[in-house]
Parts: sequence; structure tokens; C-alpha cells
Amino acid sequence: MTLLNPGDTFPALSVSLPDGESLRLPDAFTGGYGVVLFYRGSWCPYCNAQLRAFQRSLDKLAELDAKVVAVSVDDEATTKELIDKHGLQFPVGHSADADAFAEATGAFVHKDPTHFESTGFVLDPQGKVIVSVYSSGAIGRLVPEDVIGMLRYVREHA
Repeated sequence: MTLLNPGDTFPALSVSLPDGESLRLPDAFTGGYGVVLFYRGSWCPYCNAQLRAFQRSLDKLAELDAKVVAVSVDDEATTKELIDKHGLQFPVGHSADADAFAEATGAFVHKDPTHFESTGFVLDPQGKVIVSVYSSGAIGRLVPEDVIGMLRYVREHA
């Protein structure tokens, strides 16, 4: 397991979406910035708050050419319920292989029951990591206000 640092290329990961679709990271962000959120599960109040906050910030993120993708180990039905409950309009993946994602990205995994600890990445348009945020527990995660501020700074100083 290797932590991803600024400048590292984000690894190729396949994210299963509801209704049988999937997307490839970091390819899903080609030409724009990306925000990747690994969340603990639909049961986690902190994760629910984070996902709702990113939903509320989608317009501001879009102005900066940034897209959001979230993923957890939750099953498809649970993920669909979460999307519907919060009206999430960004891709939310399900049934992630926690160990494989952790091996590729350095994310911490809780073993019993298995779930990611909150992990977030901001990627540049070339799929390179700008920042990575790793949590070993329930708190400590990316928030949209910080991502928006950082992307504004990056764009102004490019």
C-alpha cells in the first residue's frame, strides 16, 4: 500500500455504478479537474454530510471544470437508496473491492465490517494528484469549500 502524493498519477480504477454502468478513473475526468471520494457507507452521518455538501457545491465546482465521483463498499441497492435520499447528481459507485482500492491508493480500510475510511483526492486535468486526504477514522475529510478554494488558486497560478 502506497500513499498517493501530489504529482503522482492516479491509478486506473473501475467504479461500478447503479444500473450496470461503470466508469474508469481517472479517465472520467479527462480535460477537467476531478474529486474522488471514498466514503465509509450510507450508514455514516459524516459521509452523508460530506456527500450532501458536494451536491450543494456542484455548480461552483462545474464553474471550475471539476467533477465529483464517490464510491463505497455498499451494495447497489443501498447506493441507489443513498442517491435518491440525497438527490445526488454525481456518479456514486458501489461494491468497491476495498482491499484492491486500498492497494492502489493507500486508503485505510476498516476490516470488521469492511469499509473504507474517508479518503479524498483532487486530480488535475492530466489525472495527477493535486492533494490527497487520508483519514484513519470517522472524521477528517475533503470539504467542497476547501476544494473550490484550492482549485481557484491552482487555476490562477497555472
